[in-house]
Amino acid sequence: MLFVGDDWAEDHHDVCLQDAAGRVLAARRLPEGVAGITRLHELVAGHLDGDDPGQVVLAIETDRGPWVRALVAAGYRVFAVNPKQAARHREVVAVSGKKDDTFDAAALADMVRTRRHQLRVVAADSDEAEAVKVAARAHQKLVWERTRHALRMRSALREYFPAALQAYAELTLTGPDTLELLAKAPGPAEAARLTRAQISAALKRARRHDIAGRATRIQAALREQHLGQPEIVTEAYAASVTAAAAVIAVLNEQVKKMEAKVESLFRRSPDAGAYLSQPGIGVITGARMLGEFGDAPGRYADVKARRNYAGTSPLTIASGKRKTVHARFIHNDHLVSAMHDQAFAAISASPGARAYYDELRSRDIDHTDALRRVASRLAGILHGCLKTGTGYDEHTAWGHRSKPAAA
Repeated sequence: MLFVGDDWAEDHHDVCLQDAAGRVLAARRLPEGVAGITRLHELVAGHLDGDDPGQVVLAIETDRGPWVRALVAAGYRVFAVNPKQAARHREVVAVSGKKDDTFDAAALADMVRTRRHQLRVVAADSDEAEAVKVAARAHQKLVWERTRHALRMRSALREYFPAALQAYAELTLTGPDTLELLAKAPGPAEAARLTRAQISAALKRARRHDIAGRATRIQAALREQHLGQPEIVTEAYAASVTAAAAVIAVLNEQVKKMEAKVESLFRRSPDAGAYLSQPGIGVITGARMLGEFGDAPGRYADVKARRNYAGTSPLTIASGKRKTVHARFIHNDHLVSAMHDQAFAAISASPGARAYYDELRSRDIDHTDALRRVASRLAGILHGCLKTGTGYDEHTAWGHRSKPAAA
């Protein structure tokens, strides 16, 4: 077997080849791209005994990108190493604290040679699942970015125009009507001059209900007296709010476009039906979960492996007489967010999930921890559905909890 460590950078890769005894056979710096991957194949072929690419075991500190996909396509056994794992192994290999790119590649090769049973093989997910992952992450990042801009705009309004927050309280701050009114009248003086007709027109374009009543209440709130800032300071704040409103409006448009693309890609997956059959999972949540879990057969050995990857299973720390149980703080943020959304929706859609949640709350377990435990159960149910190729069934999923305990 041939063991390869690949320390990657943006424009090059430092690779180190070792044999089964840990002897360094070659060390090279290769350029990124087709030329670099070609030279890597030639280097491997020159030291590999035979022509079986499965005898090449490679470690790299990433699990995505065209370089990694080329390595997997070549038939190599590629292990994605967490940077924290690599740093700890480097400390074992060199207690002096030595660090450079060549040494890092050698440490990765040594790690995959001696500890590959503790590492995760890069799963060969389908192209459809990879496309869903890319689109779902892009959509979620746009939503997160919109939230950041909305919070900044809200903070600015509190500083110079708190009446606007009261006036638009029954609307969403990122809604098209609110953004239109803020763009038209970002300051207290301009807002006080807004007519009911102008407010009603914005509400009508946003397809709101009770337009006349809402327009009256908004106009009255905007014309009330309130504490403010000097005129020149207000002018500066108003300019910042106008810019933020324009950015949020663009983000709203792009979020809708990405949402349509996510749905289109998600429905092409053969696993989409199993995901949509689960309680609390819609198209967007299902796409996020499919993209993060992947669809490679055998990627998760059992239910526990899926729950560990999802970050829903607890983490036990025991030393001597002390034993504590914690939530996992190192996890996939995209997947954890999707699992939380599913659990929150499932307690309203599934009687079994609701009964389990109520039981947890009756034991003085707080809301967040209870949702995490519900999400962990739902991850196990999803694992069973995907493994057997069946849809969700309420009785099968939760029927065991209603049976009387055995004597």
